Amino acid sequence: MRSSILAAAALSVAALGVASCGDGATEQPVEAPDGVPGLTITNARVVLAPVEGNPAAVYFDLAYDGDRNVALTRAHVEGAESASLHEYGEWNRQVQMQEMLPLVLRKGDEVTFEPGGKHVMATGVSPELQPGGTTEVTLTVSGGDKTTFEAEIRGPGEER
Repeated sequence: MRSSILAAAALSVAALGVASCGDGATEQPVEAPDGVPGLTITNARVVLAPVEGNPAAVYFDLAYDGDRNVALTRAHVEGAESASLHEYGEWNRQVQMQEMLPLVLRKGDEVTFEPGGKHVMATGVSPELQPGGTTEVTLTVSGGDKTTFEAEIRGPGEER
């Protein structure tokens, strides 16, 4: 009997302790940082395909001066159904375009996304994306941090 009274008393004290933990204030959500610290994008441009319905290419210059290594893992182009990181590689003694593995970025790295090399391929491009306009491109790195930047839209015959 005595042990059941002690057990009941202990449960009551525990319940009061849990109830008093909350002071009525709710914890505020922590927002993700705006951009990837140390990642700089310049010379960004989207080059539309000469044939409507074909993918567009996104080119830019990337510089990374962050304190920790990150890996570039994904891309998103506003106004495109999908986007992926691509590069040219050799397979069966032929050079061909292929999806790029995550790109590790270390402090001091500079990478050029250019024709014939690394680029973002945007498929299902909206007809609303027209030369002379701009669109947003978002790059995601390991850990989920993202950097979004404006890219000038160029026509198929314009300088890449």
